[in-house]
Amino acid sequence: MKRKITFKNAYLHFKTITNHKIKVTFLCFKMGLFKQGILHDLSKYSWVEFSNGARYYQGYRSPIDAEKEELGYSLGWLHHKGRNKHHWEYWLDKNKTGIFPIEVPLNYVQEMICDRIAACMIYKGSAYTQNTPYEYFMNGTDRLYMHPNTAKKIEEMLIIVKEYPLNEAFNRIKGMKYA
Repeated sequence: MKRKITFKNAYLHFKTITNHKIKVTFLCFKMGLFKQGILHDLSKYSWVEFSNGARYYQGYRSPIDAEKEELGYSLGWLHHKGRNKHHWEYWLDKNKTGIFPIEVPLNYVQEMICDRIAACMIYKGSAYTQNTPYEYFMNGTDRLYMHPNTAKKIEEMLIIVKEYPLNEAFNRIKGMKYA
């Protein structure tokens, strides 16, 4: 039986994604990514993403995780990652030999850093530290599936975020290039 969307969860989910979007937009602006900041995550307001987010809303983690646990997949996530270039999964392709990762362009890696920082701030609240985005990345398995240069660049950027005040970290990240 499909979960019902309650008004309360719809409101709380709307508030969460809007707070997240505002934080990412602010961080993208600091990074010099003005257009990306404005356009970031607009697909979260589409019906497929919003309704599933409200249906699986919990407040302390992404509703995508709850949807995947219950159904084994997430329609909201499938829609989201296919429309947002700041997700490494957007940059997967396939040919006759199988599925393979493509190196994510640097400006989308930078947006990804802003996204990860904002998501950690939202879901961790007062428990957030400068280490949180790095720990989340290193404790997950995403880096095992993305292009090695992309994974290396994300790790380098998150180490900078961990070691420097945010303004200085972003100034350093803005000047980075792929090796």
